[in-house]
Amino acid sequence: MGILVNLDVMLARRKTSSKALAEAVGITAQNLSILKTGKAKAIRFSTLEAICRFLDCQPGDILEYVPSDPDADASDEEKA
Repeated sequence: MGILVNLDVMLARRKTSSKALAEAVGITAQNLSILKTGKAKAIRFSTLEAICRFLDCQPGDILEYVPSDPDADASDEEKA
């Protein structure tokens, strides 16, 4: 699976909205949505720092490494 983004969980725990986070961090709602849905390919450390500052959390509270399913990887390699 790779990197899982738990931003929605932290927003719910802090009882705040995506809009408030986007405004505080200085990113667009669209870019925050891309990050929340796990479609982002990268995140700047400065953005991660601003998110953690606003949500009063650690990067590990937002980003989680989830090992890939070895069977699924083998299946993907067979298709290639």
